[in-house]
Amino acid sequence: MSSEKRSKYTNDFIPVKSITNGVILLDNNDKVTGVKIQPRNIGILEADMQYFIINNLKNVYNMIDYEFWIIAADRPVDINVYLSQLQLLYNSQTNPVKRKLIIDDINKANMFTHNNVVDTEFYLLFKEKDMNKIQKRIRDLVQNFANAGLQSKQTSNEDLRVILDNFLNGGQTTKFGTVIA
Repeated sequence: MSSEKRSKYTNDFIPVKSITNGVILLDNNDKVTGVKIQPRNIGILEADMQYFIINNLKNVYNMIDYEFWIIAADRPVDINVYLSQLQLLYNSQTNPVKRKLIIDDINKANMFTHNNVVDTEFYLLFKEKDMNKIQKRIRDLVQNFANAGLQSKQTSNEDLRVILDNFLNGGQTTKFGTVIA
């Protein structure tokens, strides 16, 4: 039997020191970061444009000479502001036809909020200790994805928290507080 004491808390097993400036700092001082890739529905494009994007995307991945992870993470959609704007528009509208169209949009939006609709976000992450290498890799990735017809940007702190929440908490946002046993 191991003499190593095991913690009963999940966060004691996770080697994350902090998340700052779009980088996860691990206990061993490795840094995990990457880019968030804007989704693009290529199914609605013409066949030659689809081929162009897919072929260039293959080239992007083949040029990467370090270990990386591609992650798809679901993020809940919050359309409360949109619903509020629709309600204000509805209240100010006197035309019955326009009011009917607005109420249809409100009902459709409410349907989405009750069915746990999510946006799927895509990330390419990598691990590195050297910040200069990290910045060069991010610049290269953003440029290469742009050449493939896709927009990307460095991960934010919030992006990295969403990814961790998806893997550790089944997609539920972490809320710290008292735990009752």
